[in-house]
Amino acid sequence: MKAKKVLVTGSNGLLGQKLVQLLMEDPQYDLIATARGKNRLPFPESSYKYMSMDITNKSEVDKIIAEVKPEFIIHTAAMTNVDQCETEKEACWKQNVDAVKYIADAADKSKSFLIHLSTDFIFDGKNGPYDENAKAAPLSYYGESKLAAEKIVMKCKTKWAIARTVLVYGVAHDMSRSNIILWVKKSLEDGKNIQVVNDQWRTPTLAEDLSMGCYLIMENEATGIYNISGKELLTPYQMAIKTADFFKLDKGLITKSDSTKFTQPAKRPPRTGFIIEKAVNNLGYDPHSFDEGIRMVAEQLVSA
Repeated sequence: MKAKKVLVTGSNGLLGQKLVQLLMEDPQYDLIATARGKNRLPFPESSYKYMSMDITNKSEVDKIIAEVKPEFIIHTAAMTNVDQCETEKEACWKQNVDAVKYIADAADKSKSFLIHLSTDFIFDGKNGPYDENAKAAPLSYYGESKLAAEKIVMKCKTKWAIARTVLVYGVAHDMSRSNIILWVKKSLEDGKNIQVVNDQWRTPTLAEDLSMGCYLIMENEATGIYNISGKELLTPYQMAIKTADFFKLDKGLITKSDSTKFTQPAKRPPRTGFIIEKAVNNLGYDPHSFDEGIRMVAEQLVSA
């Protein structure tokens, strides 16, 4: 049987790296990893092909997707720093909306199944956790851009799926961005006092679980919207306490706070989180618990 081609965008990012790791070992798929600039993946290129592709460059997107003709495109690349999106709106729209239009158009031409990553920030957080049919009402420019992108994907003539996720954490090679577990661990190891909010709720998502969710959508050729997140609704404060407990660090350095004490350019939805029954029942999606996720992060930090 001929291997099916899968093109992944944003392969240098956290999710991109996990997808490459998962797909390069599967003989039924022929993997093409793409990102802007040089390949920063720690894996040998014998098991996948790397191509530099700037998603904001329409002609580059058209050329590469036409050349590769992938059966599947998993679009993970995006501007995800919520505050940066608020202050650099033009760059945000270019990366999160215009680029999606280019990829969707190219997917239509090559008849590729497009799997697009989205976010809980398309909701206002008044009545989470949300299912796939909940009405979107973004509070931030980042949320607006991701909702606009979803609307583009839904108009695709080719098959499409949207994988929505929440607060992704994990360990990646050569990463400049931190996440809640790594930030709490490092701060407490350095003896720093940290303030963590206890009035926002999320279902934090292990990067490996999100990668598996995308893989299951592809395996099942499942179209439509899927919530792919962790299963536990937690506050960042609860996540911080769990992290301190696991690494046996001083919880006394963690102060419970609330979002009114922080001034950030972008508004955050107070209570999001996802109901994941659809992915569990239709795809066999089975995410790790947050405690298991911390353990996996700890193991990867040791071998990093």
